[in-house]
Amino acid sequence: MERIAAIVTALWDWAIAAYRDEETARLCLELQDRHGQQVCLTLWAAWAAGRGSVDDDTVEAAVDIARAWETATLAPLRAVLRTLKKPVPDMLDEPRLSVRDRIKGVELAAESALLNALAQEAAPTPGPATDSVALMVRAARLWGEPTPRPTLVSLAQRLPA
Repeated sequence: MERIAAIVTALWDWAIAAYRDEETARLCLELQDRHGQQVCLTLWAAWAAGRGSVDDDTVEAAVDIARAWETATLAPLRAVLRTLKKPVPDMLDEPRLSVRDRIKGVELAAESALLNALAQEAAPTPGPATDSVALMVRAARLWGEPTPRPTLVSLAQRLPA
């Protein structure tokens, strides 16, 4: 149990540290908004690659977990955030923006829960490290959108080991 908690904390801390870099954040948003990719899945793939062996079944499990969280929570939350970003007729700005800020917090909590689930249920196994770009591309292909290889390569070059 302690090992799982350590893995969960390690992934979350790694993702937060990575996202603090402005260019990394920009590339992640490009993957999400322009290429339809799931950023938590992409970050998991990069993180897991450097920590051991990741087989096809593990990648498929990770994609299934990410798809469940994306469908049930993240996509609906982002839709509300996009709606509330601009003025809404008959809605005052201050309460609209206040609600939007709260929803941002819920979105962050959902992303944290997704990363926790990925760390617990799709953890790498002991063995040689996996190539990060190859694993990120594999996850992107299974996600089902066109694979944005150049953006994934740029992101992989910026991420910490």
